[in-house]
Amino acid sequence: MRHAGPLLAALLLGLPSPSCAPAQEAGDLEGDHLYRAVMLRAAPGRLPELIELLKEERDLLGDVNEPVPFWMRHSQGDQWDLMLLYPMGDFHSYYEPARTARRLASGERKGLSEERLLLEADLLTSWRDELFVRGPEPQVLGEAFAGAGYFHVEMMVALAGRHRELLEHRRMENLYRRELGRPLNFIFVREAGGPWDVFTIGVYRDILHFAESSSFPAQAQERAARAAGFEGADHIGVLMRRLTLYHNDTLANAIR
Repeated sequence: MRHAGPLLAALLLGLPSPSCAPAQEAGDLEGDHLYRAVMLRAAPGRLPELIELLKEERDLLGDVNEPVPFWMRHSQGDQWDLMLLYPMGDFHSYYEPARTARRLASGERKGLSEERLLLEADLLTSWRDELFVRGPEPQVLGEAFAGAGYFHVEMMVALAGRHRELLEHRRMENLYRRELGRPLNFIFVREAGGPWDVFTIGVYRDILHFAESSSFPAQAQERAARAAGFEGADHIGVLMRRLTLYHNDTLANAIR
């Protein structure tokens, strides 16, 4: 416990946390809405074709009033080329027979059945990772993505028994960012599937907006870190590494 800040200590001891974010703000950043998160690496030279195929899929989903996925294109970092977040709501309603049938029928009417789409996607894809996560409401995420051109994605696997602490660390980092007046990260928590226990998405206008964090004076960063519950600004990453087995960072661009 010596290395944990007061906010993290309060969580672990079951005590009330004096510096939690306001409920409405926390609700905007997190949530119980189910998403299917898919990361794809295109076969060599086939990324433009894969993007066009996925645009067709988006059109098919829109035709039957299904929410279309949020997506982004890798710039640097992890090995995937594309990340897609498909809003589902919950397992029961998404896979309800009548709703599933509508999705299938839309593709068949246009000559691109779900089976055919998956087959074509496999031919254009050399690697994929997939999991189900709980996250913020699609309306809130959509409003942020609408004006975004650049993203920072941090994906983490917790050490055994450190899952709650890792999630609280992500919340504490948002408190730190709020103290500095920086955009807050949306938080997604694993429900089932691939290895990632939690990932966050930071949403920015462009790369210059993302880079602004480096311009804050060291004193301001130190004050913000301590206000958020960390021992200091240089302990944010140190604490994260004490909680994770491994993590990946990716910078990505919006797809228009």
